[in-house]
Amino acid sequence: KAAASTAASGRRGRRQRRAGRRPGGSPALRGRRGGGDGGGLAAGRPRPGPCQARGGDPRPRRGGCEAPVELSSQRRFDEIKKANQAAAKKLVEDQFSSSSEDDDEDAEVKQGKILAKTFTIYTSQTDGDASELERTRQYVNEAFQSGAMTCLICIASVKRNQAVWSCCGCFCIFHLVCIQKWAKDSLFLVSSPLTDDDFGKKDYPWPCPKCRFEYKRSETPSRYYCYCGKVENPPLDPWLVPHSCGQICEREFKPPCGHKCLLLCHPGKSIVSPDCMSCIYVALRLHLLNRPCPPCPKMVTTTCHCKKAKPVPRRCSAKEWSSFQVCGKALPCGNHTCEQVCHAGPCGDCPRSGKRSCPCGKSKFTLPCTEDVPTCGDSCDKVLECGIHKCSQRCHRGPCEICRQEVEKQCRCGKHTKRMPCHKPYLCETKCTKIRDCQKHQCRRKCCSGNCPPCDQVCGRTLGCRNHKCPSGCHRGSCNPCPETVDVKCNCGKTVIKVPCGRERTIKPPKCKQLCSRPPTCHHPTQEKHYCHFGRCPPCRQSCQKTLVCGHLCPVPCHDEALVKQTGLHQSAGPWEQPSEPAFIQTALPCPPCQVPVPVSPLPCHSAGPYSCKRPCGRLLNCQNHTCMKECHHVTKINGSADGKKAGPECLQCEEECTKPRPPGCSHRCVLPCHPGDCPSCLQMLKIKCHCKLSVLYIECLKLTSADLKEKDLLTSCKNQCPKELPCGHRCKEICHSGCCPLNCNQKVKLRCPCKRLKKEVQCSKIQEGQVSLECDALCKEMKRKASEIKEAEAKAAIEEEKRRQQAELEAFENRLKGRRKNKRRKDEVEIEQSSWQKYKNLIMLPVFGVAVVMIAWLMVYND
Repeated sequence: KAAASTAASGRRGRRQRRAGRRPGGSPALRGRRGGGDGGGLAAGRPRPGPCQARGGDPRPRRGGCEAPVELSSQRRFDEIKKANQAAAKKLVEDQFSSSSEDDDEDAEVKQGKILAKTFTIYTSQTDGDASELERTRQYVNEAFQSGAMTCLICIASVKRNQAVWSCCGCFCIFHLVCIQKWAKDSLFLVSSPLTDDDFGKKDYPWPCPKCRFEYKRSETPSRYYCYCGKVENPPLDPWLVPHSCGQICEREFKPPCGHKCLLLCHPGKSIVSPDCMSCIYVALRLHLLNRPCPPCPKMVTTTCHCKKAKPVPRRCSAKEWSSFQVCGKALPCGNHTCEQVCHAGPCGDCPRSGKRSCPCGKSKFTLPCTEDVPTCGDSCDKVLECGIHKCSQRCHRGPCEICRQEVEKQCRCGKHTKRMPCHKPYLCETKCTKIRDCQKHQCRRKCCSGNCPPCDQVCGRTLGCRNHKCPSGCHRGSCNPCPETVDVKCNCGKTVIKVPCGRERTIKPPKCKQLCSRPPTCHHPTQEKHYCHFGRCPPCRQSCQKTLVCGHLCPVPCHDEALVKQTGLHQSAGPWEQPSEPAFIQTALPCPPCQVPVPVSPLPCHSAGPYSCKRPCGRLLNCQNHTCMKECHHVTKINGSADGKKAGPECLQCEEECTKPRPPGCSHRCVLPCHPGDCPSCLQMLKIKCHCKLSVLYIECLKLTSADLKEKDLLTSCKNQCPKELPCGHRCKEICHSGCCPLNCNQKVKLRCPCKRLKKEVQCSKIQEGQVSLECDALCKEMKRKASEIKEAEAKAAIEEEKRRQQAELEAFENRLKGRRKNKRRKDEVEIEQSSWQKYKNLIMLPVFGVAVVMIAWLMVYND
């Protein structure tokens, strides 16, 4: 964006400089037109008259100054009139601008009628089945929902009266002005690093902001069309889908089947101009990836690909089907049949028919498809993988061997040379220091050819949504908009709209037409019906209807949540402090006195009643353990009878602690105050250790005190494997338990014979009890005997060799004593003749040891 703004400012500067050089673009002329300082007109100000120019009185006078004043007043009147007309026109357009303002029940009814009108022709062909319309219905619903249709470039709602453009790949809708600016900026950023020689030689594409599908420079949209592309600048109609012309789509289905789409002009397809053949070609390329129109609803009778199955009626969109049987059609050779599963298209020629070449390709043979082509006996002469040398073998089957000739090779970067085999690549250790296309990081690739690859690091910059980071590779310029969407829900969660990520902070939640399901906050069983909302529910306006002391019902409105003004909470620090606004709290007010007239008294009902005798009440309280100590007072009748011994609602409440005995084993106090009947179950948590003493368990007191021995044993188990070690050395396999661990270890161990050749897996407990043993077999004994014989022969040979060496040393010593005493400086060389065993022991022992090792290995593998 910075680069684009810099370029735009540069272009504006060039236009201003060109404007200064054009005729009529001088400062003097601009002053006469109203833009300069030399006598020009200011915005919204009339031209001064001759009297004002001479410094006279600006009031109108008789003569020549009165006419200019009247003209200036008429001009100002016309300007104000045009401004008011423009404001009124904008107000009318805003009423149809966005679906976020049509949130009443009439808008929902109108939306349902529009959808039914759009799908009527299609559903008439499918007997009312609309299961294939879910995707199209989603597009149309998003066109009506508040904030659902959002331009990902400017992150603003797409209004009904704005020109739009839709991508051919993802069908995402953008403002026509925004996509034009996006394409222009993208082309500028791509072409900015080009030199003067390269400028204009390449047609660089520009991508879609969402799916990154690339378009050519000539495919930049310039006109606004409806969804089906029939009408340019479709008129605004509140009873049609936004940006729709209201006509039948009539687009051919993809892939083409001979039928056309029966829906009215609908979203979910590319907006293609009739004269834009390149856009039509792009749409044809994407018909397998995106299907803008629903599947063809026509019914046709068709058979499978191989024509073996009986014809069945199927939808035209799924008329091609396979019976999953072998094709079995005769191939052109006449000796073979097609072995493929029922498939579309021709079976093709026999893969072994016609003239076939030998492996080297020099000779051709015409043989039946049942015979293999022989080799010709000539040299292969195929170019090897190196691309320079040829194969020197005779005509052969299979791939040629690698090139083994040594050549002088140059590394990829061209800085070093080396003589090496032709098939091996030569890469030096020099790292490239060029800057990659991101203009941030060095290449750092070893032996780079100069054509550095794109930067492989992740961009990682925070996107405009402030929630995600850019997942694209390191790039120049600004990042693409965040492709994620976020659900914005109402308070109850039943009404949901999808908005671009980052806009959920500013968009208003959707208005829900469901009734509020919150429980009432007052004493009434139900609250007044109102729609789903955020915040507190409105105050209850129902009649109180509480039973007063006298027995009458309270007729005033509900006062359980009345706002009461708080006074005297804050004292001002001095006369300079401004008085704060009064604070209000929500509290329940008592019912007013009963104003119902009494027949025997002129006073209202609340003034007539019994009197007090000043003695203690003495009625049995609700705890059934104590009596009311309050002074004689009035007691409300309960169930139509006045019991003189039973306490009423006006009596005191017992505030003593419960003194009833606790269950055996429980040491906790009752959590309730003094109460009638039995105490509630103890729910205190006990902290105890498990049987293995490794884990701390928290168990309710009630469960532990009411459980028997078996249940207590299960409750105090941590359900993990016992960590204790058995006498055999293995870990106990039982779950955490009490008492000693069982001695029957089921661990599988390997048992070997004394010579370690045989092995067997048995249970550890059987070995400990001595029930299983493994003895050496005859083969083990034979191998042991041969090994001992070989060792004895080696020992005897070593003894004989030691005797010969000692005898030779003795003879040499005697010879030196007899005849060589005079010539002491002369060196004696004693040549010891080697025996036959010393000469040939290596040739004899190595094969013997090799055969023995192979036999031992074979026996071990065979036993395993």
